[in-house]
Amino acid sequence: MELFTAIFRTVFFYFFVTLAYRIMGKREVGQLGVIDLIVSILIAELVAISIENIKDPIYLTILPIGILVVLEVLFGYIAIKSRTFRTIFDGKPSLIICNGKINYKEMIKQRYTLDDLLISLRQNEIKDIEMVEYAFLEPNGKLSIFKYNPFRLKSSYPMPLILDGTSQKKALKYIHKNEIWLQNELKKHNLNISDVFYAFYKKSKLFIITKNDVMNVTVQSRDR
Repeated sequence: MELFTAIFRTVFFYFFVTLAYRIMGKREVGQLGVIDLIVSILIAELVAISIENIKDPIYLTILPIGILVVLEVLFGYIAIKSRTFRTIFDGKPSLIICNGKINYKEMIKQRYTLDDLLISLRQNEIKDIEMVEYAFLEPNGKLSIFKYNPFRLKSSYPMPLILDGTSQKKALKYIHKNEIWLQNELKKHNLNISDVFYAFYKKSKLFIITKNDVMNVTVQSRDR
């Protein structure tokens, strides 16, 4: 009887957890944020405990998992609406290599060792750091790498100046601009920072996508 119950619970939770993950809209394991990872660990632990303790009512596991699913969906909705929420719980990308030079200060801040960097480069078939123009440490721990072109000509990386209506001070400082300059550029198009969904700076031009710009039409503002 206990064997049958254990088998039943295993099969039941297989389909139940699959359904729960479908509702939560899970991404790849390597793309999980902090909240996603915590929820996944808790669900796994709850299921393991339920299968092991077959004398406990099954609803004692279904109810907590249901609460976790609701919280995950709710947090996902809040994350879409609030960049601040995303930054607090998921973090943001860090520039590890810029123009072929290692940003040691950022590596120390992120507790990302040189060995970690070299391993990531080897996994991407890169023999030498000098082959890399830009490298970003993503919130999920993955290193995004941009190689130099064959002629080693410097390319202009699009610096995100506005994300979800919030100005990015570090990016502005990097291009030697300030928020007053950004506001003046937006005023030329009768826009405020809060009106902009995404804006980036590349090759002395400001590219703007507004929140109402459903068709993703881009406005270009040349730097003067």
